[in-house]
Order: sequence, then structure tokens, then C-alpha cells
Amino acid sequence: MNRRTILAGTTALVTGALLLTACSSDPGTDGASGDGAVTLTLWQNSTTGDGMQYWQDMADAFHEQYPNVTVEVQSIQNEDMDGKLQTALNSGDAPDIFMARGGGKLADVVTAGQVMDLTDKLSDATTSAMGAAMSAFTIDGKVYGVPTAVLPEGFFYSQDLFDAAGITSTPTTLSELSDDVTALKANGTDAIAVGAKDAWPAAHWYYNFALRECSQDTMNKAASDRTFDDDCWLRAGEDLQTFAATEPFNNGFLTTSAQQGAGSSAGLVANHQAAMELMGAWDPGVIASLTPDEQALPDLAWFPFPEIDGGDGTPGAMMSGADGYSCYVNAPAECVDFLDFIATKANQEAYAAAFQTIPASSEAQGAVTDPALTKLLEAYKSAPYVMLWLDTMYGQNVGNALNVAVVNMLAGSGTPQDIVDAVNSAALKG
Repeated sequence: MNRRTILAGTTALVTGALLLTACSSDPGTDGASGDGAVTLTLWQNSTTGDGMQYWQDMADAFHEQYPNVTVEVQSIQNEDMDGKLQTALNSGDAPDIFMARGGGKLADVVTAGQVMDLTDKLSDATTSAMGAAMSAFTIDGKVYGVPTAVLPEGFFYSQDLFDAAGITSTPTTLSELSDDVTALKANGTDAIAVGAKDAWPAAHWYYNFALRECSQDTMNKAASDRTFDDDCWLRAGEDLQTFAATEPFNNGFLTTSAQQGAGSSAGLVANHQAAMELMGAWDPGVIASLTPDEQALPDLAWFPFPEIDGGDGTPGAMMSGADGYSCYVNAPAECVDFLDFIATKANQEAYAAAFQTIPASSEAQGAVTDPALTKLLEAYKSAPYVMLWLDTMYGQNVGNALNVAVVNMLAGSGTPQDIVDAVNSAALKG
């Protein structure tokens, strides 16, 4: 999540939109391949509830507008998506439309020639509505995907559990967070849920410490030269190791999954068995799917990752991701029409409602009404800069090595220096 343009793809999330000249597809004329029927295969990562239904609704609505085009939707568990997709891409049997997260991961697919260049194909309406979020899917000035959601990160927490523990305000510093952890544990509550079984949720802790310890230039430089020799990377690991030593995480967090069932980290928050978790903007929707009545958690609230003393990062900077969709390089031309279709204001508003998250289209962000998400969106808009998840920004090989090394450290079988060494070693291998 690019040598290159990764930098643009990361910082541009908040520094400005890339204005692209594009040709508008004309439904009913350009939207079909001659007179023949067209089938588009789509891989998405929602396996239950309103999210999965959203994609079927989009497929049905698109078919109604383009009767000769059928979209076949396949749901892939999120944690399985990257591996299965890469296998499919390498075999030449990839879905026509597939989930993409931008950054170095997308850049690797671009380098392999496996994704369609959408530059000058998407409609002006799409590129205008997506604005700066489009930059996460722009590699060396060319567009390879359309974002559906922006996913800034922070702590989603139970206001009721905070109140019960006597916590009257959210923490703004790491010291205050530690105090709140102590208060929550004293009240008999697991303070912070972490789904370390899936690796990436634990690694996001390292990402945020790195965001505080490293300057924006340092993080961007690492994206371009794939070296992690600044001592901020080591300090980030030391920060996490020190914090973890206070035992802030739920019992058994190393074997806890992130989103699968009531025993997952999201499930623990959904059922008031843990007070908070560090997650992206998709979390309210996941938590809602895991409450006993499968409704939104009424006391769910949000606060940003605390600041630390002495770091090189700019206060207020945020970690984020950007979910989106790309077309396989050999996909039918109608794939582009589908991406334009899901980018419309109405369909982005429907996306926000189905996933209880923040849509990528600035025109649709008014549909966000959840109090936790509105506070998160406000922080996102005022952030001095936003960095992509590090396992996305630095590509799959480096990202996987980073995530595994962080979990190893938290399990007591690695050190902060091991994290830096693992990342540099993976970067050398390409």
C-alpha cells in the first residue's frame, strides 16, 4: 500500500485530490460488449448481513440498468482475501472485479501487469466525487481502482464501561491510556481487546506507535527505498513492548481472532466483555453484527490514538486504509461501468448504511450519522496527514514480515530489534 507513488498515494489522502480527465461511460451504449451477454465476477470480503446483501443489491441493480450484464458476487473471508486473490491473479484466473486496498499491495499487482489501467476510463463524476481518496489507487500518475470507503483508525470503546470504571474523559496521552487501563481492570473488565490471532490487529498497534515516533518524511522515504534504518522504527517497537508489559490486552489475546464470532476482539466489545479496541472505521458495522440483537452498540464511542512524548510524528496524524475495487487486466469493459455505478452518491450512501462506515465519496459522507463515526470523520478531515496501514503501504512481503514480527514480540519470542530486522530482510528480498 509503491515506490513512487505510494508516497503520493498515502499523503494525498489528505493533502489533496488528483484531478483526472476521464471519459464518461454512457449506459446503454458503451456499457455492453456488442450484443452478447456479459458476466462479471466480483470478489468482496463481506460474508454476513447487510454488507453481503449490499453487494448482491448492487449486482441486481446494475443488471437492471445493463440487462446484458450479470454480476456474480462471491464472498471471501477478509483474512483469506489477499492470499486467494494473489493465487488467482498469478494463475490468470482472477475475478473481473476484486477488492483492493491501494498502496504497495496494489503497486505490486500493477508491476505484475495484472490490473486494468482505469485512467481516462472512469467517469468525471467518479473521479470528482472520490477526490483525494482516489490517490490511494493512483500509481505513477495512473489510476487502478475506485475507493469505496476511507477507514481512519482509533479506539472504539464502550461509554458504559468507561463510566462504570469512573473514567470521565478519554485519554489524550499514553500515560492517560495506561491509567484508564488500570481503572478498567480494577473494575473487572478486560481493558483492550486485540485479535492477535489474525496478526494484523496486533500489528496496527506498532503502526500507530510508528506514526507517533517517525516523521511523515521518514515513513514516506521507507516506502520509496524500502529501508527502515531510522531509529524511530526501533523506538516504536520499544514503545509497544513497554505498553504490552502492563498487560492491557484481553486474556488470551494471542489466540483471539479479530472479527469472527462473539469470542473475537470485536465480539468482546460488542458484548461488553472488553472496553475498547484499536480498529478502523469498519468496526461499528462489525461490532453491530456481533451484538446479541445484531443492532448497533448504543454506547459505542471513539477517541484517537494518544500522543506520546518526544516522537517525530506530527500530533493529530492518523493511520487509515482505503477499501476499493479494481478490474482485472483482462476484464470486460463493463467492469469500468460497474465501478462508476457503485461510486454514485446514492450507492455510496447505501454503502455507508450497509457497512456502518465512512464512504469514500465526499458527496455521500453526509450520510454518516453514527456518533462514533462522525467524531472519527471530523478527526480525519482535520488530521495534518494520514498514512496508509504499513502492511499495505510497504507491500505484501514487507507487510507480512512486519505483522508476524510484531506478534512474535508480543508473544515473548521476539524483540523490537527483531521487528526492524525482519522488515529490512523482507525488503531486500523484494
